[in-house]
Amino acid sequence: MQDFVDFVMRLWADLLARPRGPFGFRLAVQPMVALLLAVRDGVHDAKTRRSPYFWTVLHDPPERARRVREALRATATVGGLALALDVIYQLKVRGWVYPGEALGIALLLALFPYSAMRGPVDRIARRWIARQTSRQRAPDGATPARTT
Repeated sequence: MQDFVDFVMRLWADLLARPRGPFGFRLAVQPMVALLLAVRDGVHDAKTRRSPYFWTVLHDPPERARRVREALRATATVGGLALALDVIYQLKVRGWVYPGEALGIALLLALFPYSAMRGPVDRIARRWIARQTSRQRAPDGATPARTT
């Protein structure tokens, strides 16, 4: 248990020190790239009327594995880049690599923002698409029904 506590304490201490150190730009760039991927996939989910991502992962065991693989595929590039940059950062700053810490940082910078934002983007896109569709179907001069 003490090893886990040490790991978490080192992870947070290092994470808070990273913006001032080398490669600090990645702490902003990598989550933004993950967010862009979440927007892309959330809009696609809305257009194809797929079930919400996070809800499906939590409550639909038959679909869970497929949707998680899909998310991992979508974030593999940014996650791999996060992992590689963290290994380089650790070698440059410490001269040593903590693999668990590097993996934790990569997950925090890539997979967490993607998973947290894909569902809300899907819901916003569904409402926007429904509103656009109802406006297109309304007869001339008629006020379209609100879809909220």
